[in-house]
Amino acid sequence: MPSIGTQNINDSFFDGHYKDVWRALIPEALTKAEVAYLVNETGLKPGSKVLDLMCGYGRHALSLARLGISVTAVDNLADYINEIKEIAEKENLPVKALQEDVMQFQSKDKYDLIICMGNSMSFFNEEDSEKLFSNISSHLMANGRAIFNSWIIAEIVIKQFRDNSWATIGDIKCLYNSKYLFSPARIETESTFIGRDGHTEIKKAVDYIYSLNETETLLKRAGLVAKEIWSIPKKKKFALGEPRVYIVAEKS
Repeated sequence: MPSIGTQNINDSFFDGHYKDVWRALIPEALTKAEVAYLVNETGLKPGSKVLDLMCGYGRHALSLARLGISVTAVDNLADYINEIKEIAEKENLPVKALQEDVMQFQSKDKYDLIICMGNSMSFFNEEDSEKLFSNISSHLMANGRAIFNSWIIAEIVIKQFRDNSWATIGDIKCLYNSKYLFSPARIETESTFIGRDGHTEIKKAVDYIYSLNETETLLKRAGLVAKEIWSIPKKKKFALGEPRVYIVAEKS
């Protein structure tokens, strides 16, 4: 899957349409399967506490909250957080939605589960990744778990990388031009969005690439140990070239 530069969707001609792009890239059936997995993997129940970092438009946070699970959803984009707040208020859901820099997030609460889904962990260089993992570790309960999802680890990219691709989503044509670069290993993507009226915008994004071994090393430095690695949650162990990975980590 290409990155669409979601760090910079505010103040755009297309504005909320970028959320529609993400929704099209991630089918609802996948979200349902992931939520079921999160609940079953960690034994979540009404009253359990979950921290959803880089929560996006809340596809996991809202679904978990509908099960009575208490969710803190954090993202740096106002559009996403405002949408979550509106839905949570309308449905009276136990969701606390916060617009914050996830690197700076602090809370007195400890969580049963912390999730970082939708390839968000690829947004950070090595130094910031270690800080993020350390922050996650500090907010976990003693028997809590952290689950990370990515589609841009080295073992995926080596099989799945394409330098050019395109898609039409609603009224928007999306063209992706990607470059695989080194030192540090990363994919830089220039995404061009073209509206029906010909209006064009270009977004740029960087996704950092880590191998599973490098990821496990970063986790260990932060006091976390990878316990399980899946390609289809609880159904299939990850294998080289699978389209996505789910890493389950616990405090060491």
